[in-house]
Amino acid sequence: MKPPRQPAAFRIAPQAKPEPAPQEEKRPAAPRQPRAARPEAAIVVPAEIDVFDEPDAALAEPPPAAPRKRSALGSIFLGAFGLLVSLALGLWVDGLIRELFSRSDWLGWLAAGVATVAALSLLVILARELVGLARLASVEKLREAGRDAIERDDARAARKVAAELAALVSRRPETAAGRRALKELAGDVIDGADLVRLAEAELLGPLDRRAQALILDAAKRVSVVTAVSPRALVDIAYVLYEAAKLIRRLAELYGGRPGALGFVRLFRDVLAHLAVTGAVAAGDEFVHQLVGQGLAARLSAKLGEGVVNGMMTARIGVAAMDIVRPLPFSALKRPGMGDFVAALTAFARRKGKESPS
Repeated sequence: MKPPRQPAAFRIAPQAKPEPAPQEEKRPAAPRQPRAARPEAAIVVPAEIDVFDEPDAALAEPPPAAPRKRSALGSIFLGAFGLLVSLALGLWVDGLIRELFSRSDWLGWLAAGVATVAALSLLVILARELVGLARLASVEKLREAGRDAIERDDARAARKVAAELAALVSRRPETAAGRRALKELAGDVIDGADLVRLAEAELLGPLDRRAQALILDAAKRVSVVTAVSPRALVDIAYVLYEAAKLIRRLAELYGGRPGALGFVRLFRDVLAHLAVTGAVAAGDEFVHQLVGQGLAARLSAKLGEGVVNGMMTARIGVAAMDIVRPLPFSALKRPGMGDFVAALTAFARRKGKESPS
């Protein structure tokens, strides 16, 4: 075993201080030459808001409509009133069947069979209406979930939204290529907002083009019929008919498929959307501007009136797109009145040339 090492002292040589560098000789500064003073250039700062650069109110995208609050008292009243009507109808049917049994047995059994068939049919109709209402509610819920996923940039919520959207539009053959592309690219997208926009572009892009074609066709039919109709009442009735048919077809296109009750609710929501966003007044002002700029001078009076009614139908169709579309417009451009005015005007000119003078 080796003995422990004894401590020892070490001498450290002092470090040599570096010699200071020789200071450079300071030269006297040259006297400043006089020069002429230049006036400062005026800087023009543009205004933050240019009123002339603002888009037309009819062409701009309206703000999203606030969610409608349902009255609890109204729901209770409608439920109680419906129950009373059902009880009254049941008592009336029961009294009718008893009266028929008192007269003849075969009449009573016939009435009982007819009442049973009617009750079963009513149950089937109610089931279909409830399914239609639930489908519209799911579309509205999906739209809100997509807007929330974009705002929060949530990847998990975005994947859920993309999967639900693909399942909703799976019956449409126009979305087959988009569903295949979304399935291939979904794993490469990290940001939630980008994934929702990718789903919108791939799945809803073909449906949006189809929806614009439906809106334009309805607007053309309205412009032709109202141009040849002799009465204003006929114009109003046909515009309402085409608007109702257009709203239903747009809902079916985007996967809504409402029933009778669902369609009534959908039509009410479209009118509420037009009223809340002020699109009706903006559309009327836009139409009057077009007429004032020479539309009526280039077309006959009846054709010009038909174009005005056609543009109003197109405005209703665009508002219906905002309601029935499963996702808000983010990656794709929202169609505006400018997308339909040129087509309607050209269509009216062609019809004016074809019609006998």
